[in-house]
Amino acid sequence: QQKTLIMSSSFSSVPAEEPVTPPPLTTPPRKASVRLQERRGSNLSLLLDVSNLGAESVCSVTTPKEVWLQLLHTSSRALAHAQLQEASADTSALNTEYQKIPPNFVSAAELDAPGHMMKDRYKTILPNPETRVILKSLEEEPGPDRYINANYVRGYRGAARAFIATQGPMLHTVGDFWDMVWQERSSIIVMVTKLKENNEKCEPYWPDQDEGQTSRFGRFLLRVKDSREKDGFIITDLQVQLNSERRPVRHYWFSSWPDHHIPECIASLLKLVEEVETQRKSLQPITDAVPGNGPIIVHCSAGIGRTGCFIASSICCQQLRETGHVDILETVCQLRLDRAGMIQTTEQYQFLYSTLAQYSRQLQQNQNSVYVFCFCLVFALLSSASSNNPTQTGNTAHVLFTRSFEITKKAK
Repeated sequence: QQKTLIMSSSFSSVPAEEPVTPPPLTTPPRKASVRLQERRGSNLSLLLDVSNLGAESVCSVTTPKEVWLQLLHTSSRALAHAQLQEASADTSALNTEYQKIPPNFVSAAELDAPGHMMKDRYKTILPNPETRVILKSLEEEPGPDRYINANYVRGYRGAARAFIATQGPMLHTVGDFWDMVWQERSSIIVMVTKLKENNEKCEPYWPDQDEGQTSRFGRFLLRVKDSREKDGFIITDLQVQLNSERRPVRHYWFSSWPDHHIPECIASLLKLVEEVETQRKSLQPITDAVPGNGPIIVHCSAGIGRTGCFIASSICCQQLRETGHVDILETVCQLRLDRAGMIQTTEQYQFLYSTLAQYSRQLQQNQNSVYVFCFCLVFALLSSASSNNPTQTGNTAHVLFTRSFEITKKAK
């Protein structure tokens, strides 16, 4: 009795080839050929020939998808500051680590969204069904829910819907993009692509940057309130109006990041991450009774490479600040569970490690500066207290050291 298992791995959405006649048993079976990557993404198909199994019981077979999900849920590598510096310098180990992360790409068969191909910038980059954003039907145009190539993405400590990762809007999806911004009550948009790099990467979806400029996009009237350049990116404050309701939206445009590659300056990316985080905190409701703002919308062209790098940097910077360690591998796996293929190249993965290593050094330098300042302040005040009123020196020392400890603890 004979059982033949043929696995074919393809980097396109083209169906698997027809099975070939196996060679004689005296020679090992040939491996199925692997096709070149069509544009972006991949899928994997499994063909099992059970025609000759007869009366034998069929054992359960773990599919590659199940193995991928198990790896994405369990992979972890927590690093303290010193370990992070060492890891970021070992590019060979990082390449190996990256190659082992399952991409978790989605096939068209898994996506229950008729007509979605017309709204996908790249036909192999599809939103994960479990986390995809669904546009509700419009009140003035009742009908079925609508499709957009976008996913909700968890944030630090698994915070639900902290981000939305999406592709760059196309000419015929600009209206859908603003419908999503409005539906999700998002107040921050981060764009990490140029409008064109050889080919079109993103359709312009906001007015010219001149103050007072007004344009209509889909159902919405957009007006530029202010626009300024800061630390290598452009900040544009917009007023988005639908009928009589108006909402503020802040748009960040980081254009010096080439597709499939890395930006020239880590410092500019860290400044952008810091700026967006500061803005997010400023928009948090004062009380629970006030509705909060929606997810931060992040996009590049496909919505997985540079978008993934920005979101991972944001999450990991917060983790370093609050815990003193970082788990980049676990973070990237979490991102890929929410949107397939996040962090698109080995180069981007290595850059992510370098970015976090530089941020780690900045944190330690800032912390040391605070230590020095606080203890110099304590010494000066103690000297003054001792000369003016020696009997109170002990109490003063206790208060100052307690306060210094609180300050340095916050600086970590």
